[in-house]
Amino acid sequence: MGNHNSHRRHHLPNRTNGETPPQYYHAPPSHQAPQTPTINNMSFSPAPYSHVDCSLRALAGQAEGFGRLAVGGLHGAIYHVTTLSDDGPGSLRAGCRVKEPLWIVFEVSGTIALSSYLNVSSYKTIDGRGQRIKLTGKGLRLKECEHVIICNLEFQGGRGPDVDGIQIKPNSKHIWIDRCSLEDYDDGLIDITRQSTNITISRCRFSNHDKTMLIGADASHHGDRCMCVTIHHCFFDGTRQRHPRVRYAKVHLYNNYTRNWGIYAVCASVESQIYSQCNIYEAGQKKVAFKYLTEKAPDKKAASTGYIISEGDLFMNGTQSGLLEPTAASGFYHPSQHYETWTVVPPTKDLKNLLQRFAGWQDVPRPPGP
Repeated sequence: MGNHNSHRRHHLPNRTNGETPPQYYHAPPSHQAPQTPTINNMSFSPAPYSHVDCSLRALAGQAEGFGRLAVGGLHGAIYHVTTLSDDGPGSLRAGCRVKEPLWIVFEVSGTIALSSYLNVSSYKTIDGRGQRIKLTGKGLRLKECEHVIICNLEFQGGRGPDVDGIQIKPNSKHIWIDRCSLEDYDDGLIDITRQSTNITISRCRFSNHDKTMLIGADASHHGDRCMCVTIHHCFFDGTRQRHPRVRYAKVHLYNNYTRNWGIYAVCASVESQIYSQCNIYEAGQKKVAFKYLTEKAPDKKAASTGYIISEGDLFMNGTQSGLLEPTAASGFYHPSQHYETWTVVPPTKDLKNLLQRFAGWQDVPRPPGP
């Protein structure tokens, strides 16, 4: 099985027969030294968050990873979106600009054509369960906000310079993006920059795109050393690059499926620390999964690259990891230093099939509850 020592690479057995359901193991509590994880003999749901659809507000505070504290609009009123108009009474934009906490739900299905970025204020849940809402034209901007949950939406066809599906900057924190489908924007699908931190992206599907996800704006913003992001159970379906590309931040990737990239799967640049755990990397024409880029921090004398630890990753279809041994492994972070548990399974055919089917927007009913 291998252990969690951050200065070594470990690979879980490659089980691809698909005969038994995956079982989760959990990381050790942060006050314990990293040690060999134990497979739990109990039967688990084949994906995390099996309980969050039992009631409307059960999402709050349930994210795994760095965004685990995000409560969204838990303590606010319910706001009903009753129109697909870009603005005005009953619109999504009107709800997002309210300063008080809100749990936003939809009474309509269809496309909302955004003429400009939709700014989301703090303590908001945008909950697309029960309807099918597609945002197009522009995207969401999370600017200097905290405690935002975005669930079960589609983003497609954003146009204009610097237009991202979801743009998180600056100084935003406690964010959870779950079960969203994103494709075809002129810039990024999700960009996380300018000291935004404590973010989890889970169960999302990314497709038909080039620069998928950027974490860390550029080498001049060394304040981004504070950033921490978890990405898990996502499906990167033939997107070209940046799954993600990382500068400075600490990033935990687990149980994601990335296939048929056009340049690389994951890129580590200046001072980044990427912990890649039990992911599936399946190459198309481009075979190397991990790429390193060297850049210079403005407060350092020499340029540097980032670091990647690979534990239990599965490299399929001739994929070459491209992994370099970290030269500063003694200072490399481990996720258990930041959160006690997370659910992760060995990378198998079952996991691959699961992510293809259940990552992204889902046709699920709105849960009951006020």
